[in-house]
Amino acid sequence: MAERTCPVWVGYFLASPVRKLYHNPVKILSPYIKDGMKVIDIGSAMGFFSIPAAKMVGKSGKVVCIDLQKEMLEKLEKRARKAKVLAQIELHHCSENLLGIDSLKNQIDFALAFAVLHEMNNVSNVFNEVNKALKPNSKMLIAEPAGHVTKEAFELTLNASLKNNFKVIGEPEIRGSLSALLEKK
Repeated sequence: MAERTCPVWVGYFLASPVRKLYHNPVKILSPYIKDGMKVIDIGSAMGFFSIPAAKMVGKSGKVVCIDLQKEMLEKLEKRARKAKVLAQIELHHCSENLLGIDSLKNQIDFALAFAVLHEMNNVSNVFNEVNKALKPNSKMLIAEPAGHVTKEAFELTLNASLKNNFKVIGEPEIRGSLSALLEKK
């Protein structure tokens, strides 16, 4: 596991219902996710965003939850079962260097990377894989914790997205975050 990867025990805090007071998943995701969509949640952890997204995509949609840590995915599976959205969830274990989503080429309607890109060894690879998975003109929301990631580091992340056929189409206001809405060119 990369040394920057969030430990599993922190996942319990990240999945806490109290966090909704700070980052309301429905409010953040509802402009982008609709019924029937296929979504990827990169660094899904225990499903703070994945479970609400699964409710938003409905029975005909799917949320592919990607995480490096199997234990996070196991906890997510239990939480999704309890929330009665396991049928809309697809768990995907990735490696340190690749998401491993080649099988999703041109299938994804929306991608989310919330407070995770700064943990990645090669952000350019991530953007390359996501771009291939997204349908034309689909969007990706990225957000990084402002107190943890500098504006300069976030700019480097945005530059990596531009080099991988994305364009920045917005900067949604997300509390305590540096964020950008990207679109596949």
